[in-house]
Amino acid sequence: MSLFRNPFDSRPGWGCACGRHASTAEHEAGSPGAEELSARALRAAALRALFPKDAERRRFLRAVGRPTAMAALASLFPFGALEAMAQDKGKIERKDVKIGFIPITCATPLIMSSPLGFYEKQGLNVTLVKTAGWALIRDKVMNKEYDASHLLAPMPLAISLGVGSGALPMNVATIQNSNGQAITLALKHKDNRDPKNWKGFKFAVPFEFSMHNFLLRYYLAEHGLDPDRDVQIRVVPPPEMVANLRAGNIDGYLGPDPFNQRAVYDQVGFIHLLTRDLWDGHPCCSFGTRSDWVKENPNTFAALYRAVLNAAAMAAGPENRTTIAEAIAPANYLNQPVPVLEQVLTGRYADGLGNVKNVPNRIEFDPVPWNSLGVWILTQMKRWGYLKGDVRYKEIVQQVYLMTEAKRLMKAEGIMAPAEMPKKIVVMGKPFDAARPEAYVESFAIRKSA
Repeated sequence: MSLFRNPFDSRPGWGCACGRHASTAEHEAGSPGAEELSARALRAAALRALFPKDAERRRFLRAVGRPTAMAALASLFPFGALEAMAQDKGKIERKDVKIGFIPITCATPLIMSSPLGFYEKQGLNVTLVKTAGWALIRDKVMNKEYDASHLLAPMPLAISLGVGSGALPMNVATIQNSNGQAITLALKHKDNRDPKNWKGFKFAVPFEFSMHNFLLRYYLAEHGLDPDRDVQIRVVPPPEMVANLRAGNIDGYLGPDPFNQRAVYDQVGFIHLLTRDLWDGHPCCSFGTRSDWVKENPNTFAALYRAVLNAAAMAAGPENRTTIAEAIAPANYLNQPVPVLEQVLTGRYADGLGNVKNVPNRIEFDPVPWNSLGVWILTQMKRWGYLKGDVRYKEIVQQVYLMTEAKRLMKAEGIMAPAEMPKKIVVMGKPFDAARPEAYVESFAIRKSA
């Protein structure tokens, strides 16, 4: 069935009399072009997803009318971005693009795309702007100073919802990395590894709306500590974490690399555990932008998308990690010793306790923004009081995360994408069912609302 009209139905609001157009105006103007047909196909798919049965769709359209139906769908689905992705490669609207980033290995695909020529191959002249912290990244994205940006995975969800800032619709194109974080402690705690003894500790995380904050809270709570009462959690920009550890301002941090490895390299801390030991396959950072920028620059956005997807495909190959470490080490990128980055990217590393470990998936690069990841993030925002009341988990994530289009573009670029998320979500032994998010939130003994 067509989204807009049954070809044998000439009732008002269901298209023109000939049955080939969505409206009388379009009938009079002539046949629609390819872009209009593509847009209709996307809206038809969205409506089928919401109303799988033909009878349900017909009742919905009869009840509210086509304009209201389209407005309702537009509030749930990022059609501007989806339509851009559905079109063939077109002429880019702007060659010069400014992208913000934080100097951490989580941004590897985004950063390496510059020195290794992935942006140039797509006809783009990208300026990467090293930025001091995540609050500044957020503000510059919202103020339109950056066209696109390296973002923590929870940030686009928080910004879209207006949590912690004004509300602004955002889209996540890719997840920049999986795993790639650690809990690092000061050397004075090397004989105090049991979290149950950490009451009174001062921890750092890079931002409130970060996987670091949510994973640290989860870890502490699973060991009986209330993260809002029993410890202090403060926001510290990643480049300042090692210095704060050295100065004794904090006892440890759950932070991004390379600063866990850098603490070991500088002999001021040790790696207590990798976050892949809490949740193997968890997201950390993402690549995204404002939804309005996508609509204004669809071909430019698609070109950026292709560049970062191809970089992620290269980064996923273990055989490429040493080359990548050398490419992202210079001062204008991460400004780190190559051996530090090699230890992070290859997974063969010193832990600061006299051991050399080999963990090949210490950091991984699956670029697909799987919807289940976003739903888990929202459950933790609800668990710790950042979200109140009823949360439309699935709808919110579908609006922000461009999962389907990431997979489609990967296929177009010859990059294999799995049909389903490669790893099930299991956090500290507890499985997560994305279909039952509220029950998951309520299952925790320690939470803000408890």
